[in-house]
Amino acid sequence: MSINSFSADSSVTLSAVDFSWPDGTVVFTDLSAILPAGVTSLVGANGAGKTTLLNLVAGRLTPQSGSVGVPGTVGLVDQHPQADPHRTVADVLRVADKIAALHRIENGSVDADDYTVVGDDWDVESLARAEISAIGLGDLELDRPVGNISGGEATLLAVAAQLLSRPTVLILDEPTNNLDRRARGLLFDAIDRFSGSVLLVSHDLELLDRVEHTVELYRGRLRSFGGPYSLYREALAAEQETAAAAVVTASNDLRRQKREMADAQTKLAHRAQMGRKAEAEKRVPKIIAHGRKQAAQVSAGKLRTEVRADVDAARERLHDVSADVRKDLTAKFVLPHATTVTRREIVVDDRLPVNGPERIRIAGANGSGKTTLLHRLIDDAAIRVRYCFVPQLITFDAEERSIAQAMSDAHPELTPVEVHCALARMLFRGERSKQQLSTLSGGERLRVALAIGLAGSTPAELLVLDEPTNNLDLDTVEQLAAALRDWTGAIVLVSHDESFVARVGVSRTVTLDVDENETDQAAGV
Repeated sequence: MSINSFSADSSVTLSAVDFSWPDGTVVFTDLSAILPAGVTSLVGANGAGKTTLLNLVAGRLTPQSGSVGVPGTVGLVDQHPQADPHRTVADVLRVADKIAALHRIENGSVDADDYTVVGDDWDVESLARAEISAIGLGDLELDRPVGNISGGEATLLAVAAQLLSRPTVLILDEPTNNLDRRARGLLFDAIDRFSGSVLLVSHDLELLDRVEHTVELYRGRLRSFGGPYSLYREALAAEQETAAAAVVTASNDLRRQKREMADAQTKLAHRAQMGRKAEAEKRVPKIIAHGRKQAAQVSAGKLRTEVRADVDAARERLHDVSADVRKDLTAKFVLPHATTVTRREIVVDDRLPVNGPERIRIAGANGSGKTTLLHRLIDDAAIRVRYCFVPQLITFDAEERSIAQAMSDAHPELTPVEVHCALARMLFRGERSKQQLSTLSGGERLRVALAIGLAGSTPAELLVLDEPTNNLDLDTVEQLAAALRDWTGAIVLVSHDESFVARVGVSRTVTLDVDENETDQAAGV
């Protein structure tokens, strides 16, 4: 067994790890690697197994064979931190019992159980307050229920809880989802302060360019490119340029070998014809002609074998070098055409009127009501045209259905051929359209939601998107930005991803104020 050693100073060791889901889907086979210490990003396509790998490292999943070694403890922050709304901030930080016991001791308790609970952590309350203050949540009281905090605050609180436990390895799965600019800066600072190793998955380019190491998960194998994401992309681009050049060279060589084989066959046919003609005209004795014929046949057989071997070798070289060209880097999905009349009022709302094919971004700090505004537009029937709404968390009814069945159920008016074409535009071709909804990654769920939402005999004229890049790999973010840029309909968008917003081509920004509940509007971004 070989191990891909990335660094002598490692944080995680994977040894011959095999992992499959209960339905038999194989995720990893004989995966071995040594992940580097420091801040490391794990990149790869949706469905490659990034979150599965994080859960294996965290111990939430157990490999069927092989082992995962971590020098110490692991703290994991999920993509969507969830807590009982009745729990308090102290409960989430896992210090509620200690603080309660400490308060009882301060009020005169001599119960031995209270002293046992506190242990040596006499400063637990001050440490907890310092941790949440450092991550920007200083206004949260430790006894406050978490049911009414925002998604961004929930993420930061989950990070603070892990930092307070002082793990050796901190794992962050899409940590900047739902974070505004200020909160993202506080998260970056927290990562910088952390003394252990960090393993993170993110589509946030700014975060990815702050890491020390980039490790790619591709086809069940891990590869380290070193440095931040931008250097990884440069290295990958150079690698793919070399691979593409090798394909061109191999293709030219195969064509040359085929031409040489055709020329050789022509020459052999000509020689055979001349031999038959000479024999027929009796220009040479029969025994000599027969000998020459046998020699020519032997020579021709050898030549055919050699030429065919050269062609086969050239064909095999082309096959080998073609395998190095990454199809996942060139895939592109296409949204169906929309016809939206300029100046036509398609959303009637005092806070967010939309006319014609506008592209509007709703901005604002966490807790300012961006998602609430989107739901209000939908619930109040303010939208006057057919639209497609894609929420932050995409779920489907009856997830045991296939993608094609879900499309047919949503649009019974479509023929099987029309269903196939609609899904093919979103890269679900052939057997892919038979995949179960429950097995889809975040990026695949987004494409299915768009396919179903935009399909039908009446084209949708408006896309309403709530943080669409959450849970997407970076290649899918690129694909989505390109598809939205080319789409002809209107867009109302909530996104914290500045780079994505710029690529989509937003024409107007509506900023919600968290304190005064006012709306400011500005052209551009």
